Amino acid sequence: MSRAEIFNRIRTGLRVGADDSARHAAVQQRLAARAANLVPQRAQLPHDECLNLFIRMAEESAAELIEIQHRSELASAVEHWLGENGITQLVVASDENLQDLAWSAGGTLVREERVAEAGDEASLTNAFCAIAETGTLMLHSGNDSPTTLNFLPDNHLVALSAGSVVGPYEEAWARLRTSTAGEMPRTVNMITGPSRSADIEQKLQMGAHGPRRLAIFLIHEE
Repeated sequence: MSRAEIFNRIRTGLRVGADDSARHAAVQQRLAARAANLVPQRAQLPHDECLNLFIRMAEESAAELIEIQHRSELASAVEHWLGENGITQLVVASDENLQDLAWSAGGTLVREERVAEAGDEASLTNAFCAIAETGTLMLHSGNDSPTTLNFLPDNHLVALSAGSVVGPYEEAWARLRTSTAGEMPRTVNMITGPSRSADIEQKLQMGAHGPRRLAIFLIHEE
């Protein structure tokens, strides 16, 4: 059955004619308006309370949360976390927010800026924003933030500015549309805790479809 025949049968079932321009225009108008849906009350909070909610929800989802005061402390905090976990290799996104960090000279840590590959131990990326109502990170793809960094390494380290934590999903999407001038990125990833699955015999397996551990470095001041 051809595509045209399938659509004709759908039109017949909906009892609409072949000229459906009025319905098409109504749909386009509704999409352009981007009216917000009903927002949960727990997401309608002042920013400080949203931040506390995000921390609580992220930790409940098995993410590790490390709070630091300034972005200048990020490199040393990451190196400390990697050292504690015996990790000597890190793939870093070329995101402008991760440039000019104060990494230690020498040492055994090998840092590279590239796409991730199977077998990489850890990656460091920057979150576009975070959603408090579910403790979720929003990351999107780009030339400086390949999506492979979010899924291939066993350990995913994410730098998150406290100022980019929002309450509901609607606000996160609105920020993304504004920052990209309406041109959506190829991929938007919503990440809540490390990868896991209990599909096999109802036994929880970490790292089923991605990183086994998610460490969020929450930066309070830029």
